[in-house]
Amino acid sequence: MSKANYEAVVIFSLKNGDDKVAGLVEKFKALIEANGTLDSVDEWGKRRLAYPINYENEGYYVLYTFESEPEFPAEFERVINITDDAVRTMIVKVEKTAAVEETAPAAEAAE
Repeated sequence: MSKANYEAVVIFSLKNGDDKVAGLVEKFKALIEANGTLDSVDEWGKRRLAYPINYENEGYYVLYTFESEPEFPAEFERVINITDDAVRTMIVKVEKTAAVEETAPAAEAAE
């Protein structure tokens, strides 16, 4: 099967400290590298949550951009769900589109 591009946003709990968060960021980075090609890791840092989750008001946001086989995102999400300090996650498939050239409107082309 062909590889596809994905983005995963993970929110980590801050209740166990910054060292634990740094370890989790590296753990999931290594997991992606073992199963695909990691394009980038964008650490958005500590942010306030829109609503409390498990009595926490803040979380540490990380965006992973990667390319992998279509089966890997389900495994990635499974591992995140059994990790205690991962509060929320969202994985989306990113479609790469070619640039579309703008053409003159039909009315101008008829002149």
